[in-house]
Amino acid sequence: MKKYLSTETLTLAAIFMGIACGVWLPDAMLAFKWMGDLFLMLLKMLIVPLVFASVFVAIVSLGSGEALKNLGLKAFGYYFLTTALAVTAGLLVVNIIEPGSAHQLAGSAPVSQPKEHSVSSLLLSFVPANIFASLSEGRIVQVLVFVIFFAVAALHLEGKKRDTLSGFFDALNDAMGKIAGWVIKLTPLGVFSLIGYVIAKEGLETLYQLKDYVIAVLVALFLHALVVLPLVAYLIGRFNPYTYFLKVREAVLVAFSTASSSATLPVSIEVSETKGGVKKESAGFILPLGATVNMDGTALYEAIAVMFIANSFGVELGFSEQIVIFVTATFASIGAAGIPGAGLVMMTMILSAVGLPLEAIGLIAAVDRILDMFRTSINVWGDLLATKVLNRFIKSGSGPEATEHDLSGRRAP
Repeated sequence: MKKYLSTETLTLAAIFMGIACGVWLPDAMLAFKWMGDLFLMLLKMLIVPLVFASVFVAIVSLGSGEALKNLGLKAFGYYFLTTALAVTAGLLVVNIIEPGSAHQLAGSAPVSQPKEHSVSSLLLSFVPANIFASLSEGRIVQVLVFVIFFAVAALHLEGKKRDTLSGFFDALNDAMGKIAGWVIKLTPLGVFSLIGYVIAKEGLETLYQLKDYVIAVLVALFLHALVVLPLVAYLIGRFNPYTYFLKVREAVLVAFSTASSSATLPVSIEVSETKGGVKKESAGFILPLGATVNMDGTALYEAIAVMFIANSFGVELGFSEQIVIFVTATFASIGAAGIPGAGLVMMTMILSAVGLPLEAIGLIAAVDRILDMFRTSINVWGDLLATKVLNRFIKSGSGPEATEHDLSGRRAP
């Protein structure tokens, strides 16, 4: 009986109950939105201290700058590979289905002029001018940059001072993990409220109005999540990705309901360590990094959305323009913050690159929030797989390397 009342099972049931109540009891779900907001606030409360402590402990635990350099290069190389494959999958699917080519959609939601982005402004936005302001405002990219410098500097301190710093942040990290465990128990209630609110507000009919576009995005996302990412993980990580998914599925469900990679981060770290067999060093460094720079689902979605907008406006994008989309979407996704709707902001860079009007974002605004839930799930699933893959290449700083799992999910003798 306890198995059927687990957090994962209750969360899955909450998704279907939220959809049903959103359709049949929309007023009630709109009124109970505060439960979902409370759940999100509790998760976001943990993000900054958890990222700061976990990244610091993970880097210091590696023991040397050389080990950090090797892990960082492997992480960024893996992220670039999977993001490029995601964009490729999106372009292949959108060229087959060709959403928006039959007619130009009308009645699009109005969108205000987004802020323009450039490579230089994007790079400058990564560096905190005031770390205390970045901490208080929850600017995760800037916090991540600072804590990496801080932890690398700690590696160069004499033993006693380094141990003191490491002990403090290790204790802080464990305390944040305890709180995360308590908040995770509220996941079913939070998921129920968030899903129900989205359905009550947007309605299921919005999916039908843009059905070809929605189908293209979902087909590409599931292709990437169920075929491409597992294949890469199997070939490089040498483990069964589907067995691993069953162990960490709770984080993917939370990502689906919150549409936020950052808000899901405490759950991802917790389940990957306690259920996924991932070392603390791997989870503490790679997951916060992935929540910032590894956006497979977002990159894929942006490629399809731009092609859909072009088709709807009767603009034919040839091979060279699609190469521009490929390159821009791959790099633009790195700057997409792990918050709901960030993909829309980053899309302005791609639209500008291929000469499409920025106001065309209004074509897809109606269903963006719903699709955001799916692509965020893929983002988090990609982060979890990356952590497990790169886990092979990390030797624990406190002892011998953890025992590897064989392909069946059992521990090797």
